[in-house]
Amino acid sequence: MKNYNKINVEQQNRVELHEQLGLTGAEISINILPQGTNVPFVHSHKKNEEIYAIIEGEGSVVIDDEKICLKAGDWLRISPAAKRQFFAKVNTPLKYICIQVKEKSLEEYTMTDAIVY
Repeated sequence: MKNYNKINVEQQNRVELHEQLGLTGAEISINILPQGTNVPFVHSHKKNEEIYAIIEGEGSVVIDDEKICLKAGDWLRISPAAKRQFFAKVNTPLKYICIQVKEKSLEEYTMTDAIVY
């Protein structure tokens, strides 16, 4: 049995990777909002914080009624209870990766979790 899973993802408007990679501690999605469109709903979460990496384009997110401008290279963390909705600018699509993890679940990281051989 292998200790890894590898997939190739074709460009789609939304791809969720938890099932394809067999993820057990996170959900990761790759998202493309076409120019001038938005996520068609406002949402929050019960337990999961979200980390967003803006890969291409420009847009905005409204978090608890505050509008935040986004561009390639931006990273954003949103707590579970925050209400959010994403928008792509009229002239450019917005491509981003979203990572969901249970809030306050990180116990060790980087070198504190590594075993060096």
